[in-house]
Amino acid sequence: MTQSVVVQVGQCGNQVGCRFWDLALREHADVNKEGIYDEALSSFFRNVDTSGGDGPDIYKGKICALKARALLIDMEEGVVNEILQGPLRDVFDSKQLITDVSGSGNNWAVGHKLYGSQYQENIVEKLRKAAEHCDCLQCFFIIHSMGGGTGSGLGTFVLKLLEDEFPEVYRFVTSVYPSGEDDVITSPYNSVLAMKELNEHADCVLPIENESLFDIVNKIHQMANSGKLGSTVKRNSLLTSSAGSAKTAQEKPFDAMNNILANLLLNLTSSARFEGSLNMDLNEISMNLVPFPRLHYLVSSLTPLYTLADVNVPSRRLDQMFSDAFSRDHQLIQADPKHSVYLACALLVRGNVQVSDLRRNIERLKPSLHFVSWNQEGWKTGLCSVPPVGHSHSLLALANNTCVKPTFIELKDRFMKLYKKKAHLHHYLHVDGMEQSCFSEAISSLSDLIEEYNELDATKGQSIYEFACMSVWATTSYSGV
Repeated sequence: MTQSVVVQVGQCGNQVGCRFWDLALREHADVNKEGIYDEALSSFFRNVDTSGGDGPDIYKGKICALKARALLIDMEEGVVNEILQGPLRDVFDSKQLITDVSGSGNNWAVGHKLYGSQYQENIVEKLRKAAEHCDCLQCFFIIHSMGGGTGSGLGTFVLKLLEDEFPEVYRFVTSVYPSGEDDVITSPYNSVLAMKELNEHADCVLPIENESLFDIVNKIHQMANSGKLGSTVKRNSLLTSSAGSAKTAQEKPFDAMNNILANLLLNLTSSARFEGSLNMDLNEISMNLVPFPRLHYLVSSLTPLYTLADVNVPSRRLDQMFSDAFSRDHQLIQADPKHSVYLACALLVRGNVQVSDLRRNIERLKPSLHFVSWNQEGWKTGLCSVPPVGHSHSLLALANNTCVKPTFIELKDRFMKLYKKKAHLHHYLHVDGMEQSCFSEAISSLSDLIEEYNELDATKGQSIYEFACMSVWATTSYSGV
């Protein structure tokens, strides 16, 4: 069995990471009634003998003390301290924490250039320590946001470190993109500067938009309160705050939004943690869904949505679950994949679902989906027999689809509004190692990425021969520059 290490960076990364570990423990407790340390647990947890302090790892037998294979990084202490005072405090190894007190001031340059160089040795040492505890390290998961300073700056610095130190280990990045009304005025700068690093150093990126999460949570809340489906929110619903009191209308439901991301990661890693008739290895996702190295942005959707909110409603029909996964309302970015071009698509199903159900639904949906001409059968499927706690089945769809392009175009537009005025630029340029060329290179990298998606969109409905001719022309043009 392989192992993975989670690196959670910044406030958002650590809050989402905390929810992931909480829900992962619940899942394993629901399946592992005997309290035995098994291969499923070993994928993300160490079993440590703490009877004489921080003892050695125990690879078989009863669970002694589970420690998350995680590295927690934040340049403010607040969130990490909150985690260490909460119910999960014993799950995290105190030696696998890196914090500072002053924060990054919503400045990518401070996180990437200043704190990156300051903490590089410490980060590398702790990453190596985490890797040494693994028998077969397969993947690093980075969780971070794009809009702030630590998540975007230090988060992408860690990504580059991982490529340098562990080039053979896959790098999956869950990146939370800010909404258009984000209260961090410099978030377009931070996001575009971070995008260049994601383009160059990640194997797969799962872009998530705050706006989509907010819409999904509101939708769940409305369904729960409408009574149309006879639904009720459980007392300890994920729509309530950590204090247990219901959220007010004015309060942003970060707990429920973070829970959606935690469920995404649970479903993504389910095949690595549990048995199944058609298990999908994490490396297969990158191998099958990323035909070109820079086009590694995978649009995700989860269904049924009610799973995310702990709402008691009747299960949707199985076929409806597959249809929902391709609808606009279930995407974790503001996108409509049905009207764009698919390079490839993965379906990760959990629970009591048969291979025949998968095949039937793929054949049913194929006519309404536009795949590139050279990969008409670009499907990858996985079946994990263990469903989410309290539910019969669930589906995570990962689509390498050009529908991600509008998100990048909007980000570019917001960047250019600031950059044309040179607004707030001085905050970045006073940081050692930060030059204005960093901005021009970052926007150039994003523009090139958008152009690659434009070329794919132009192939919609073309034959393989037409696409080949176009590719030859494009290659010749670029080589002549």
